[in-house]
Amino acid sequence: MSRTKDDILATLSKIAMPDGGDLVSRDLIRAVQVSGAAVQFVIEAPNPELAARMEPVRAAAEAAVRGMDGVDDVRVALTAHGPAAKPAAPPSLKIGGHPKPQEGPTKPSGVQRILAIGSGKGGVGKSTVSSNLAVALAKQGRKVGLLDADIYGPSQPRMMGVNKRPASPDGKTIIPLHAHGVTLMSIGFMLEEGKAVVWRGPMLMGALQQMLGQVEWGELDVLLVDLPPGTGDVQLTLCTKSELTGAIVVSTPQDVALIDARKALDMFATLKTPVLGLIENMSMFVCPDCGAQHEIFGQGGVAAQAVAMGVPLLGALPIDLDTRLGGDGGTPVAVGDGPMAQAYARIAEGLIKGGMA
Repeated sequence: MSRTKDDILATLSKIAMPDGGDLVSRDLIRAVQVSGAAVQFVIEAPNPELAARMEPVRAAAEAAVRGMDGVDDVRVALTAHGPAAKPAAPPSLKIGGHPKPQEGPTKPSGVQRILAIGSGKGGVGKSTVSSNLAVALAKQGRKVGLLDADIYGPSQPRMMGVNKRPASPDGKTIIPLHAHGVTLMSIGFMLEEGKAVVWRGPMLMGALQQMLGQVEWGELDVLLVDLPPGTGDVQLTLCTKSELTGAIVVSTPQDVALIDARKALDMFATLKTPVLGLIENMSMFVCPDCGAQHEIFGQGGVAAQAVAMGVPLLGALPIDLDTRLGGDGGTPVAVGDGPMAQAYARIAEGLIKGGMA
């Protein structure tokens, strides 16, 4: 007998929390997915302190669902919604400055893979893709980090709905923030909103080095790095100073975007960074009134480029109002269960199956 999402939630409503209520009444269950006899879901604790005491609850939830008729396989991820509270105000932490010498490419401790998400030009939706892809991977049980490396134009604080300064217990270590099951760091957390970053190249390189090396990322399956547009200092630093698994390039299908996307692809090739695939964003517009499809920015340009390069086309994403509203409102569209969330879930699933995330 095939189980439904409502069946799973009914079972989880019987799992009590240590501080009162149950998993469902406390609204702690996320991303329930039922595929035949396989079930997976996320338990998102309201804070890390409670999450630290919830392993017995997670185990009980897994056992309860596994005991249901028609369920053979259960995967449960336990995450925390917010960062741990600090007993006192942390020391100030200066971000930016000349990078410190290092012997060769490095990778943060505990991070299995680093994926750079780049584009040749701005305005193609790279940051939107980064935030939604991070959420989609987290919903599928991966431990995901998201580093906003767009130093001049950080947008992940707004898109992920977080606007707090990270703690630093010793003036050196940086405690990242969390939202929607994703571990986050952005230069935007360290600045007043609307404050411009007026830095030369060495300052950018130093800031990126700090956000990679001094942040306590913890155990991550994958760290997504939202790069700035273009082929400048941040890209060069990341590709030469970090152990990158590979890069994903985002572009719209229009010719002017593809011209710059090809430059980004050439940059990664020059720096010997594998391109894992391309994502075509704003591929079409579906009229909400009549259902007609309109290729506003052209058709098939990114797919043709992927074929020419011999790399996968990871997905094609339409122009979508809910995606824009979600990004502006701090809740990525991938958090939900609609068509766009499913589109990002398919891209995430492809990366996981391909061993890239």
